[in-house]
Amino acid sequence: MSLLDAVLFVVAVVSVIGLGIWQSRGERTHGEQGASAYFLAGRGLSWWLVGFSLIAANISTEQFVGMSGQAADWLGMAIASYEWMAAITLVVVAFVFLPKLLRCGIFTIPEFLEYRYGWFARLVMAVATMVILVGVPTASVIYSGAKVISVFFQGEVLLGLDLGDITVASWIMGVCAAVYVFIGGLKACAWTDLVWGASLIVGGGVVMYLAFAHLGNAEPAALLATKVGTSPATLDSLRDASAWERFWQLNSGDALNGPNGVGGKLHMVRPLGDPSIPWTALVVGLWIPNFFYWGLNQYIVQRTLGSRSLAEGQKGVVFAAALKLLVPFVVVIPGILAFNLFAGDLQSQARLKNQPILAEFAQAPTKCFPFAAEFAAFEPALAARVLAHNLKVVGLPASPAPADAAGLLAANAAVLEAGATAKLPVATRLSGYDYDAAFPTLLRNLLRPGIAWFVLAAIFGAVVSSLAAMLNSASTIATMDIYSKLRRSASQFELVSAGRGFVVLFVLIACLIAPNLGRPEFGGIFTFIQEFQGFISPGVLAVFLFGFLVPKAPRWCGWLGILLNAVLYGALKAKAPEVAFLDRMAICFAIVVATLGAVTFLRPLAQPVQMPVTKAIALEPSRGAAVFGAVVVIATLVLYAVFW
Repeated sequence: MSLLDAVLFVVAVVSVIGLGIWQSRGERTHGEQGASAYFLAGRGLSWWLVGFSLIAANISTEQFVGMSGQAADWLGMAIASYEWMAAITLVVVAFVFLPKLLRCGIFTIPEFLEYRYGWFARLVMAVATMVILVGVPTASVIYSGAKVISVFFQGEVLLGLDLGDITVASWIMGVCAAVYVFIGGLKACAWTDLVWGASLIVGGGVVMYLAFAHLGNAEPAALLATKVGTSPATLDSLRDASAWERFWQLNSGDALNGPNGVGGKLHMVRPLGDPSIPWTALVVGLWIPNFFYWGLNQYIVQRTLGSRSLAEGQKGVVFAAALKLLVPFVVVIPGILAFNLFAGDLQSQARLKNQPILAEFAQAPTKCFPFAAEFAAFEPALAARVLAHNLKVVGLPASPAPADAAGLLAANAAVLEAGATAKLPVATRLSGYDYDAAFPTLLRNLLRPGIAWFVLAAIFGAVVSSLAAMLNSASTIATMDIYSKLRRSASQFELVSAGRGFVVLFVLIACLIAPNLGRPEFGGIFTFIQEFQGFISPGVLAVFLFGFLVPKAPRWCGWLGILLNAVLYGALKAKAPEVAFLDRMAICFAIVVATLGAVTFLRPLAQPVQMPVTKAIALEPSRGAAVFGAVVVIATLVLYAVFW
């Protein structure tokens, strides 16, 4: 960054955070509406604030690092299903979930469970949600934001701090987010989200434009080395092709090839054996985290709970659904381009990640070392040494190492399986490419003075806004679902003070966890987040669907469904790790639904539970939002048809 870029970046970030704090200045935190003002912005958010706030809270470096990294790897456009299916999910949430939630006038999603199922169901969900929220997505977003800083500013020092250090960068992320949540609560978040959300779409579009411009000018021979599987690209076809034609030629191989980088990256459908998004996940599995995330996840839904009316909330949610259709064009496609343009840089980043693993290997420990296919291809001699070490540790006779990368990988996999049977410890996997560095690498190579400040400020804002949303929602759950139950006589001012204290506590915990998430065994930051959400999302979704749609479901279904799902998912993860996590979610969801159905059939409530009805907001639905929602659904289906 030039000096001008650095100054403009700081001014932009400080100004937007200042805007949020200034807009929240009128909210009283000690009167009768203190908790509502701090945690729900006084229930006064208009549709455009709700819409942009949903997008800004959702889109973060979880997408710019994790999702673009998965796109750079074998998944390509298939990972866009998280975004395009979310558009349909949001439309359903607006007209099925939101009316039932707003009708009760709740502060938190677990609070609904107390009205429908009882206090224990509320407590179980509150504790599970809070632990997962702080330890998984909050820590992950801090890590992924720090990843961008550490890659882009590699070797830079500011005020004695090494910006290339992932731990330093993690604390910078966490502290910036905590400041304005601590002061202004949800209203400060919503106003900063308005700016960050709009800037994020524009900034992502700028990066995509620069990447395509670079692709159009790149040497065909270098590009050809990154073609995928059965790609039709040749030296002659690339030489005279436009940027878009080059992109399509390099990445449009066979859609149903397996993982490890041999399948076409421009297809949504993936084979049954795909470990991340098999085609079966599009039928059932992927809908479960989508409906949980957009309809029942506190840090997202809290924005809609702060709507000034049901109609405003529905318009805001549908507006966010329309914006979701744009996200793959500014996140997924740039991730694919990052591999086409800078595969060598991703290889260099992997070498940096491998250094501590190789240092451990040099000590000849009694543990096995896995490695990726690309590592075996790039470092065959070293891979052969690792294989020989693993044979010795497992106690198998030494044998000549295969000459090719595929043979090395297969031989090592067999040894690792024998080691797993013997319950030997396993080290972190040695990788060939650092796919999580895809988007940061684009930024480092493409951004030029005069524009770098805007793109970096937009992405930095995306991280900070998502963190702010998570910290705000975690503190809301801790305060309203747990603290207020322990301190029933607490004043509004005390509740707000407790919420601020929890913000500080949670950011400290997340910042301590975050630097450890870069290890390859987590499988990429995006997969890590989705995987661990599976411990609660199928059960919570099943419990709420019964709460919404089955009036006579007994009260103990609330806690039973959540706890049963956690046990089932953990058992499947331990006993059947080869099953894709989305398919595990589908299996758990089916078993929990069947169990709750049986319980309801055998022990139905004599009388349906009477839910409270709030008078705080208008509950008239929006017809305009319904029409626009139908347009969004049709547009989503068209995109699937194009990229299927």
